[in-house]
Amino acid sequence: MGRFNQLLHKDFLLLVRDLWGLALLFLMPWALVVLMTYLQDSTFRSVNENHIPLVLLNNDGDTIGAMITRQLLTSGIFEVSEARHCERSEAEVEAAVARGDYLIGVIIPSGATANLRAKVRAEVERAFGAEEQTTEPTENQQNTTETTENKEKPTETKENQKKPNATEIRILTDPTVKQSFRQTLVQTVNENALRVQNKLLLSEITRQVNRLVPMPIDINPDIDQALTVSEKYAVNPDGKTKLVPDSTQHNVPAWSMFAIFFIVISLSSNMIRERETGCYNRLMTTPCPFSLYLLSKVAVYLCVCLLQLALIIVSGMYLIPLLGLPALQLGSNHVALAAVGVSSSLAAIGYGIAIGSIARTNQQASIFGAVSVVILAALGGVWIPTFIMPRFMQFISHISPLNWGLNAFNELFVRNSPFTDIIHCVSASLLFFIVGMFAAVIAKRR
Repeated sequence: MGRFNQLLHKDFLLLVRDLWGLALLFLMPWALVVLMTYLQDSTFRSVNENHIPLVLLNNDGDTIGAMITRQLLTSGIFEVSEARHCERSEAEVEAAVARGDYLIGVIIPSGATANLRAKVRAEVERAFGAEEQTTEPTENQQNTTETTENKEKPTETKENQKKPNATEIRILTDPTVKQSFRQTLVQTVNENALRVQNKLLLSEITRQVNRLVPMPIDINPDIDQALTVSEKYAVNPDGKTKLVPDSTQHNVPAWSMFAIFFIVISLSSNMIRERETGCYNRLMTTPCPFSLYLLSKVAVYLCVCLLQLALIIVSGMYLIPLLGLPALQLGSNHVALAAVGVSSSLAAIGYGIAIGSIARTNQQASIFGAVSVVILAALGGVWIPTFIMPRFMQFISHISPLNWGLNAFNELFVRNSPFTDIIHCVSASLLFFIVGMFAAVIAKRR
């Protein structure tokens, strides 16, 4: 036990000999987590919340224009700027979208509701008028056959001349707008136009029916709220999952894994420095097993990784909310959280020990360690979420130890899952640690 304590003291001195390097080991990952969380939250809000600038020119002033305006204002997606006809013309609105002042422009023409109302009335009157024309010739069948045939063509021509033209609601979009937002806008406009059209149709049919039957009836019921659609995040059957995923819950664990694995540079550099200075050879000539030498490094750097993780988690809970971002919610399974933190830290330590044992020079270890961690982070979903990757890359991402830790943290933070749901991630991280230690033993024997 005394030899192990001496090894711990030696590794601790190696770590604190460069105080500025030790401070950067904690401060740089912490600053990276806070910065990336803030930047990605701002991007998320600008794309998915109420920051899509939209200019609306409502020249209708009636039911269609009012309904579309109300729907856009309450959608939670667009930042609507209303322009009156006296302030801007249609050409000016189009020019504003073309300049990039707004990403989307919506132009509702003048008389849109009146035109639709006239079209519906003409179609309903034509339908009911056709029935009357079929009954009238039967009463005077012998006297008015030729007269009716002669009047049919002029009547059709007259109806065609009176038929109102189709009303066009113009939607102008910037080429950079995502296809999903364009589809949402078109769907919103079509939905409201159809709703108005159906109301006008039922109202006109009611008027025509009441003109023909002796007893007045109302076939225009108010059933707007008869069918509603609700949305919420899926929860477990026990009803305990109340956490909603946000930018903090995604970025804090993602960049925490990135920070933990960056200790491979410091760990591998210290191992190579010991070999270059002769400290390693002197230790191996004393009664010091190689396993005890590795175990001391595991213990020291495990404390470093856990302190890093604790600093980042506490920042996510208390510091990040001061920036106007949502606070990190840890869930209720703290034992599983500790298991994920320890297993992920051990995976990073095993990787660092393997690099420090195999690399010949400090430059090799630094370059390979830094670049490989960045590659594993990109594959693991830290830079780009895995669900938007190609299917082949989604399969490849499962080889990244950062992906195992990130998935486990997401299960705990977002879904509040039990330990049984993350045991495969913890087991994979521990197996990766064992493989790294085994690689160090093979390199020592070689």
